[in-house]
Parts: sequence; structure tokens; C-alpha cells
Amino acid sequence: MPRQLPRPRLRSTAAVFTTLSALAATSIFTGPSAAESFAGSPCALRRTAAHHSEGLDTWNAAYARPDRSLEAVMVFLSFPDWPPMTSPAELAADHFPATSQFFERASYGKFTLRAHPLDRWVRMPRPSTAYAIQRDWSPAHRTAYLRDALAAADGQVDFSRYDIVYFVADPDAPGVDSDATKVVNLDRPLHADGTDIRRVVTVFEQHPPDHLVLAHETGHVFDLPDLYRRPMDGKGDWDTHVGDWDLMGSQFGLAPDLFAWHKWKLGWLDPRQVVCVGGPQPTRLTLEPLGAGPGVPLKGAAGAPVFGLGGGTKLAVVRTGADSALAFEARGQLGNDSSACRAGVLVYRVRSETESGQGPVEVIDAHPRTVACWEDSVYPPLADAPIALGEGFTVPGEDVRVDVEGRTASGAEHASPSSSCAARDSNPGPAD
Repeated sequence: MPRQLPRPRLRSTAAVFTTLSALAATSIFTGPSAAESFAGSPCALRRTAAHHSEGLDTWNAAYARPDRSLEAVMVFLSFPDWPPMTSPAELAADHFPATSQFFERASYGKFTLRAHPLDRWVRMPRPSTAYAIQRDWSPAHRTAYLRDALAAADGQVDFSRYDIVYFVADPDAPGVDSDATKVVNLDRPLHADGTDIRRVVTVFEQHPPDHLVLAHETGHVFDLPDLYRRPMDGKGDWDTHVGDWDLMGSQFGLAPDLFAWHKWKLGWLDPRQVVCVGGPQPTRLTLEPLGAGPGVPLKGAAGAPVFGLGGGTKLAVVRTGADSALAFEARGQLGNDSSACRAGVLVYRVRSETESGQGPVEVIDAHPRTVACWEDSVYPPLADAPIALGEGFTVPGEDVRVDVEGRTASGAEHASPSSSCAARDSNPGPAD
């Protein structure tokens, strides 16, 4: 059982604070030294061979890192068996500027996605039905589709100018399945205009499309994993791992901002914004809400707007093993999380050896006996997962306790965690 420490007495001030306490029976496992760590922290889990590993001690150079402006081309594909009923401009507007705005907010302005949609249809050489498009379509059909699309567009697009390629199919063509939207990773890249194309986002969305679907797929282009659980028989709930709490779990989530762990991985958090908690004593922290960034209005104690600078501590990490950690972040109705069901300190487990789609991140429910936002949440049992103001929570299976004691006028939270630990050719590769 975790050791209980007396709650510290708060001085009487206008600002109220949140305290996070993680208690340990033994010292924390330190992992790699800060000098060796890509992320500058002993809590940066090592990147493993798992597809889209959540390790972030090094960056996978096969992927574009979104810590700068990236250029994306949108190519609109029509088919000889169906005349398009929408225009390229209408389909582009389905996804932009919403996708760029999501990443602008998520990155605190550190990443800009610039879309360059073609203003015309590019005609594919074969009917839409010839490609057998479906969610789990065969490598042979995917290869044929990509080769035909690249050949058809090559005369109209200089692919050397772009970091990301979106092939957007006519959504009304009879062979197009809206469930088949994916990122196709190529074992051996396609080649055009002197450029290797290693992955392509194939978009088959209906018009209008699923909410934020292109932002989800673009996340894969940046080496982020699927966080949903895909039932083996296709039946059952897909959202049991993270519920509403990250875009890579569900683009329909009420709080789809990317986890602070992902923002750390992508280079959007400065080293000083991540605290690695170790040692037997509680460490007091102040966690700034994840959605707070430059110019983001927060509600002050009297309801007056207070503008966050976005530079406070966003993430506290307790190392629990060589390839696992607990993460703590403050979530509330700000930025991309403006529709969040509940506010508080969210706790989740990260495993760097777990494959994409197999649960590399799991939200830990601080209220396992209740549900919330039943009509709107993608998974109501996790909609009230955060530890709310005035609550305490012991993480199951760990000597880690969290006490949420208050909140500053700007929404920031004080915290004190510490923990115990034990110590190919151009055929498509994995599709995300």
C-alpha cells in the first residue's frame, strides 16, 4: 500500500493550487542519463522496434518531424466510371483550415501545416471498382492504386516541393469505401521528381468527412500510433484504451488534443516543461493546463480572462520500468479540448515496446465506478477519468498517489510526484 503523507497547508491567497503526490517505497529507475537522452530527461523511454514506438530518446529519421513548417499537396482523383459530384475546392474545405488549426493549437504555434490543394481533378486510368478499396485491402490493390495515382498526377505536381502527399479520392465513386482512409507506409519508396515518397495518406472520406479524420491520419505521418483497440471480431468498443483523451484514439473525442507525451515526442515541449520525478520524497510541481498556449484565454478566479503564456510545466513523468512510465497532465476546456467532459489531472501509462493499435498508451480511470457525458463521449467510462479538484487517487499497482488540492487563477496545477519502480519493393508496408 502507498505511504500516506499529511497534506501540506496552503496559505490563504487569491490563487489556489493543485498538488500531485506520487509516493515511493524505493528509488526511481533512472534509465539513460540526461546527456545521452534525445529528450533531455531520464524519463524519456527508449525507442524500440515496435511500429510507431512511444519511445522518444531518439527520433525516427524515416518520419518528418513537425517542429517546423511542412508543405502538403492534396491531389484529387476521379475515375472513369463516375463523374464527380463535388469540386476539389469543396473537398479541400472539408479538411482545411481545420487540420492546420488543430496542429497550430496543439503545437503552441511551433508547427505549421501548409496545404496546397490542386484546383482540378486528376483522372485515374481504371474504374474505381478495379482497386477493391476497403479498410483491409490487399497490398497488390494498394500498390496498383498508388502507382496509378502517382503516374496520373506526376505531370501536374512537382512532388519534390512537398513533405506530405494526400491522395483524395472522389467520395461518390462506386468503388470508394470511406472506411479505407489510411496512411500507407512503403517498404521501398515510390519515386517522382527526384524525390523518394515513403508514405502517402490515402483519403476516401465521404463528403462531409469524419471530424478531424485528416489530423488523425497526419499524426501517423509524424510517427504517432493508433491508440484505439480494434476488436478481433470487429465487434465491441474501440475506445477502451484512451477514450476521448487523444486524437490518435478517436477523432470524435470530446478532448482530442494530443497527450503531452506526444507533444514531447514531436518537439513541441521545451525540456523545462517536462519534469521527471524520482526519489522517495514528494516533489511539488505546478502543471499548466495542456491546452494553454500563447494567447489562449483562461478563466480567472472572478471569471475575467487570463492569458496563458504556454511555457509552464505540461508533463510530469514517473518512470516505472525500462520501457514504461506513468504520465500526469492537467486537462480542461481549453484549446483543442474546449468540449472536454471533465477537468483535472489525467493519468496514463505509456509503454514503448507496445505496437500501434495494441495499447501503447492506457488512460487510468480515477473514477472506475462511474461514467460521464453519456450522449457525447466516445467511451463514457473514461470521460470522467481525470482526478478532480479536492480528490486523491492511488494508481493501481503502483506506489503512486495523486492529490488534487486546488487550482490557480490561470488554471495551473501544483504537483509533487515520486515513484517506486522495477527496476521491400514499392509494395505498401504497414498501413495506419
